[in-house]
Amino acid sequence: MTGEIKESMESAGLGNDAFEVSHSKSSVFYPLYQRKSELKHQTHYCPGCGHGIVHKLIAEAIQDVNLQDRTVFVSPVGCSVFAYYYFDLGNVQVAHGRAPAAATGIKRSCPDKIVIAYQGDGDLAAIGTAEIIHAANRGEKIAVFFVNNAIYGMTGGQMAPTTLVGQKTTTSPWGRRPSNEGFPLCVCELLSTLQAPAYIERVALSDNKNIMKAQRAIRKALEIQRDAAGFSFVEILSPCPTIWGMDPVEARKWVSERMAVTFPVKVFRDSRPSTITDNPPPVRAMPDVLEIPSAPPQGACKTAARAHPFEEMTIKIAGFGGQGVLLLGQLLAEMGMRERLEVSWLPSYGPEMRSGSAHCDVCMSKKRIGSPLVSQPNVLIAMNEISLRKFAPSVGPQGLILFNGTTLPPDFELPSSRIVCIPATEIADGLGSTKVANVVLMGAFLEETSCLSPETAARAIEDKVKRIDLLEVNRRALEAGREFIDKEEMLVGAEPQPDGFPY
Repeated sequence: MTGEIKESMESAGLGNDAFEVSHSKSSVFYPLYQRKSELKHQTHYCPGCGHGIVHKLIAEAIQDVNLQDRTVFVSPVGCSVFAYYYFDLGNVQVAHGRAPAAATGIKRSCPDKIVIAYQGDGDLAAIGTAEIIHAANRGEKIAVFFVNNAIYGMTGGQMAPTTLVGQKTTTSPWGRRPSNEGFPLCVCELLSTLQAPAYIERVALSDNKNIMKAQRAIRKALEIQRDAAGFSFVEILSPCPTIWGMDPVEARKWVSERMAVTFPVKVFRDSRPSTITDNPPPVRAMPDVLEIPSAPPQGACKTAARAHPFEEMTIKIAGFGGQGVLLLGQLLAEMGMRERLEVSWLPSYGPEMRSGSAHCDVCMSKKRIGSPLVSQPNVLIAMNEISLRKFAPSVGPQGLILFNGTTLPPDFELPSSRIVCIPATEIADGLGSTKVANVVLMGAFLEETSCLSPETAARAIEDKVKRIDLLEVNRRALEAGREFIDKEEMLVGAEPQPDGFPY
């Protein structure tokens, strides 16, 4: 109740109980909007904008289904960029077009949450086309609300992928011409060709009747996610009076008379488990979570009971393309998974197939990993001098550096971390293939740190290398690296700590 109404009631001698409140702002919205101190009671949307209506419908649906405490709202770039000022929910702001990708990560890491990806037509149908198609094709259990006003509203009224044929914009002043700009992109029709989505519907904010249909569609999408029934997508044809140059009433009329002709309002897919009537082609079902047997099969390496001498280990492997830098990181991550650790592997490489710079970050932890990016590694495996000079300063004072060389460069300033020089390329060449220098370094790493089982390493190599001749030289390279540490290692720098890794 506003102050003006309250004062009028008091001057008329009426108390607050003289009126019954039949409708009020949803509790899913914040009581005050703090974006601007002088406008705490209103949003930033233009009069007649569809975003305000859609926000209201989403908030009421969340409140009706009692999902407020479980919901995460993923906001895009566009006119609705400030949605996190309005919804009293978990809020995540993402880069342009990336809402489905971010929503996928949130849902997979927190499967009990209700995750909403909210996007406009420029955000979803232009820069975010790949993200929405692949999220739908995977059947991610998220709800996507797609606000289609057929134009770029925030940045000046440019033509969008959904701009109608003949519609004039700042970048199509003669109207959209299929021969020059192509046809409008019909997203619901496109997604409905995929097998995985559970629910796809297009609605319109053209009049009260259609707004009520939009409310039911939004609620259904949330219920589908609540019931873990699959991917749901609701496209909402929305007016944009300011950029269209119309008053709000005229803009709503344009939605029904023009937009709905190109974008028919209807249900394209509703195949929740309780309503499936067709027999779809057989698709192999993939488990949501990879099941690891409680006991390994007979003859397999027994890794479940292994006690790892660390809580978390971060490794940076660097060299040039062709040295097997990324493969070494993959093998270590694979070994960590086999020993039931949380792992991540993050590659970085240039456009060159050979001789370009390459490095990767590997994390292995007994707890969940917050980020795959390693800025201060416990271990650096430097396969060439350039990588040694570049990344050695980032290694912690009790870390470990394994360098592919017989000695350190003469002008190299010794860090406080422990350095082991290993002529891995020479050892690999002596075994008959310089390609296995990375495996020599892996063997040395395992022997020096005792962080993972050599048996696990051998099994990972067996599964990765299929050629018998290459498999044998990889086995010998792994053993050669271990033997070097045991018998011939050249140690420089800090002395090892008595309790082993970390140094």
